[in-house]
Amino acid sequence: MTEIINYQPRYAEDFKKLNIAWLEKFFVVEKYDEDVLSNPQKYILDKGGDIFFILEDDSVKGTFALMYNEYGELEFTKMAVDEASQGKGFGNMLMQHCIDKAIEMGAENLILYSSRKLTPAISLYKKFGFQEIPVEKSEYARCDIKMIKKLI
Repeated sequence: MTEIINYQPRYAEDFKKLNIAWLEKFFVVEKYDEDVLSNPQKYILDKGGDIFFILEDDSVKGTFALMYNEYGELEFTKMAVDEASQGKGFGNMLMQHCIDKAIEMGAENLILYSSRKLTPAISLYKKFGFQEIPVEKSEYARCDIKMIKKLI
């Protein structure tokens, strides 16, 4: 059985582990990544955001977070799917859940920061209606694209 659940402290290490593995594969773990992943309560949950996990047979296969950034925008961030579980549609399921939750949270827009290097991810975002907008200063050195999805 596959299900998407809200954050539970027992999965905090999975949140960090999945994201670190993804970052190390494509980039480097920056200080801000380490801060957020080591203390999601402070950086995401306490600021009104949320973290979600996709479970298959009670095993974490992927994750993402919705967090409010320094500009007050709701940001889709920290999406990672276990490498062995990629290709099963989990990314699509997580994206749709993300959009549904952002609407439930009353957001007018949903934004994300990424890298053009991640062609499959950029294609996924476009498939779900995200459009490129100018990038202002980002917390991440790897960021060279910002995208927005209008929700209302």
